[in-house]
Amino acid sequence: MTLYEYPFNERIRAYLRLEYLFDRLVFFSGAGDHRLHQVAMTTLFDILDICERTDMKGAVLQDLERQRLALGGLRDHPGVAQDALESMLQELERVFAALSVVGKTGQVLRENEWLGSLRGRFSVPGGATQMDMPSYHAWQNRPEAQRLADLRSWIQPFQALQDGLTLVLRLLRGAGHRTEALAEAGAYQQMLGGKVYQLLRVWVDPEPGCFPEISANKYMVWIRFSAQSGELKPQQICRNVGFEMALCAA
Repeated sequence: MTLYEYPFNERIRAYLRLEYLFDRLVFFSGAGDHRLHQVAMTTLFDILDICERTDMKGAVLQDLERQRLALGGLRDHPGVAQDALESMLQELERVFAALSVVGKTGQVLRENEWLGSLRGRFSVPGGATQMDMPSYHAWQNRPEAQRLADLRSWIQPFQALQDGLTLVLRLLRGAGHRTEALAEAGAYQQMLGGKVYQLLRVWVDPEPGCFPEISANKYMVWIRFSAQSGELKPQQICRNVGFEMALCAA
């Protein structure tokens, strides 16, 4: 089944965007072709943009600490697997400590004058050609091993943030209970009963060719299913659609 996720607040929205970018960064930075390395560089600058607009390090540290305190209260609680609990608490401590000691996110990149120039050229459509920035063209033609080493050195300062983000989202997703639901005539809504959620997860069978368009607030969730026409324009559907969902509050 195809998974769709919808955040209930801007913090989780930023987390999901960062997760998406980190996934792209890992994929493209591991390739050998210099054109794929350019996609990796563009993605790295996108991550830096998000971190400059929001204190992502501080937000992730707060969530890690909140999870540590919540799980710590379950020690010696009947019905809780203590070995698994201790393992998770140790992982939280390790990830929290690693993120705490790093400096301002992306500072190493901001202090690199050449990367700053490249970042500016990337903001111009087609602006990183050999005629615009010959030094970048020269870097692209360096041996693959050297380019990979450079990419790793630029990505490494973000590793602790990625690890913290991954753990926070893993715990959040794990807090949801997956249930079956039915969108009658392609529409579904559910009152939330005053409980504060952070993430909605929706699983849809890809075979019928439909997808959910989701909106939500602290009171209610709305899901409307659509399908794509021959020109891929979304069209609302009016038949019943079965799906699965999970509301996550960690």
